[in-house]
Amino acid sequence: MTEISKNIFYVGVNDRVKHRFEALWPLPLGVSYNSYLIVDEKVALIDTVDHCHADLYLSKIRNVLGDRPIDYLIINHMEPDHSAAIRFIRQHYPQAIIVGNSKTMGMIKGFYGICEGTLEVKDRDTLSLGLHNLQFFMTPMVHWPETMMTYDLQTKTLFSGDAFGCFGALNGGVIDVEMNTDGYWDEMWRYYSNIVGKYGVPVQKALQKLSGTEISMICSTHGPVWKEQINKVVDIYDHASRYEGENGVVIAYGSMYGNTEQMAECIARELTKKGIRDVVIHNVSKSHVSYVLRDIFKYKGLIIGSPTYTNDLFPEIESLVGKLESRDIKNRLFGYFGSYTWAGAAVRHLNAFAEKMRWDVVSDPVEMKQGISDDIMAQCRRLADDMAAKLNL
Repeated sequence: MTEISKNIFYVGVNDRVKHRFEALWPLPLGVSYNSYLIVDEKVALIDTVDHCHADLYLSKIRNVLGDRPIDYLIINHMEPDHSAAIRFIRQHYPQAIIVGNSKTMGMIKGFYGICEGTLEVKDRDTLSLGLHNLQFFMTPMVHWPETMMTYDLQTKTLFSGDAFGCFGALNGGVIDVEMNTDGYWDEMWRYYSNIVGKYGVPVQKALQKLSGTEISMICSTHGPVWKEQINKVVDIYDHASRYEGENGVVIAYGSMYGNTEQMAECIARELTKKGIRDVVIHNVSKSHVSYVLRDIFKYKGLIIGSPTYTNDLFPEIESLVGKLESRDIKNRLFGYFGSYTWAGAAVRHLNAFAEKMRWDVVSDPVEMKQGISDDIMAQCRRLADDMAAKLNL
């Protein structure tokens, strides 16, 4: 039994088995699915967990409640990693009223065929459990259209859904004050950039809506319960959703035989000579794209290099630029380089990508035919110098 505040209990589970979140994003540190019970005159269960853990989940709930019923099941977010146990909970607690907004109700019917025993709430509606009074904030597109947050006016606890979440299982502790949180910050950036990244404007709207609300604890559906480090958590989401990168450079490149890689190494060396301390190099054939996207969200400068491949970009670079386009990431300083053997196309495609993104292109691109030369290395150094100059303004 884990009581995180007076009469508020953590009943989530850890997943250290799944290899990829949403069948896409690697989980080297696992992931938690967080759910919470508020025990008052009425009992509210907030969000559920992945159906694979339903039996363990039920045992945790019963360990808190014993034979007491659940009066309300509040659904902040309908993605199946949080909603898949709704039908299971209904089977064991048939009297539980499902609480959500209008879009939630449509999804519950579509996913689970449930139409009865529901309560629809609107923005800033309240629900009394006794001493605990809950208020609902609609936060659409953070990062699905039905997302909302539930705020306990009594304890000033925000149940935030996926917002302020991160990858990483909980290793014993649940609240940040109980653990070393160092390993969660990069996983928060990776979670934001890959899961939420496209929706910076809705995140900003949600932050503005909550700006006058006193928050003593954030209970997300993934990662630690935030109590001591709320300001840092909110700052990460604020900066990421404003696309405010830190003063560093990501170099993402593809290379079949090492020639394009030599250009990347030359650029990186020159950047450090110019005083840029945070330089991250990703060989896209080895680095999973989720880590590349994480670092592109973190840092202001981006340099992409690609050989020409079948008159196009190197396939993994093509995939990366497509993901950057779909996330509509803004406000980046951009440089690019490419190579070819007999017919060049990579630089031309990267130029079209730069125009589409409307980024600040810091320098002329570098295009290499066949092998590295002193002239090409000089051009690479010039690209790096121009990027460093822009960053150091």
